[in-house]
Amino acid sequence: MIRIQTEKAPAAIGPYSQAIVSNGMVYLSGQIAINPETGNVEATDIKGQTVQIIKNISAILDVSGSSFEKVVKTTCFLADMNDFAAFNEVYGKYFVSLPSRSCVAAKALPKNVLAEIEVIAESSYK
Repeated sequence: MIRIQTEKAPAAIGPYSQAIVSNGMVYLSGQIAINPETGNVEATDIKGQTVQIIKNISAILDVSGSSFEKVVKTTCFLADMNDFAAFNEVYGKYFVSLPSRSCVAAKALPKNVLAEIEVIAESSYK
């Protein structure tokens, strides 16, 4: 088991790792729309927040020896299911391999963000 840490994605805001690589797979902790350069949530709408989440995921996948093409499963959390279509519009531009997915409404998310995505992907990390 290898813990993954990169400054190109937000530091964990609790007792957990950004990601763990184990047995050829990488398991990303849920990512929210924190800009790692400022430590703040800057986007106020679902599309802007989803773009930042994708940037954070991309940085962690890259360090983990993976990519969007190797993602096998995502779990998505939305604070408001009325944002589902706008969220999918951004999500669909990046997860073009069409991994399996769950998408659920969450009563509240950390830092009152509008979305969170966790990812499982194949990894070539050695």
